[in-house]
Amino acid sequence: MKKTPAKKAKKPLDVGQELVRRLRHFNEILDTTDNLPDQFTCRTIRLNLQPKGYHGADVKKVRTILGVSQALFAQFAGVSAAAVKDWEQDIKPPSGAVCRLMDEIIHNPAYFQSRIRELATPVGKD
Repeated sequence: MKKTPAKKAKKPLDVGQELVRRLRHFNEILDTTDNLPDQFTCRTIRLNLQPKGYHGADVKKVRTILGVSQALFAQFAGVSAAAVKDWEQDIKPPSGAVCRLMDEIIHNPAYFQSRIRELATPVGKD
């Protein structure tokens, strides 16, 4: 009678090998899908979005980084020029939403500088 070769039991992967295997699988799925929640269990993630407190000098620094006037910064932030003036003179603090915007500007100034250039429309003299 002919003996059939016994199947070799797969050697269990060590933790590092298992991690690499799972990361490769994750990477393959990233390349093939745009909808990760359909592929993986997504847990709640909390973002640390508490904005920095901004004083007058800080607001002016952000505006200077963008290279814009108070009026243009006001348009970009969706507020009045008087509000920007009040912030820079420490009369009133900027709102939380504007502080978040300034946090993002400081984080990636080149992006926001390019956005300002893209949005700029010269006003013609009539």
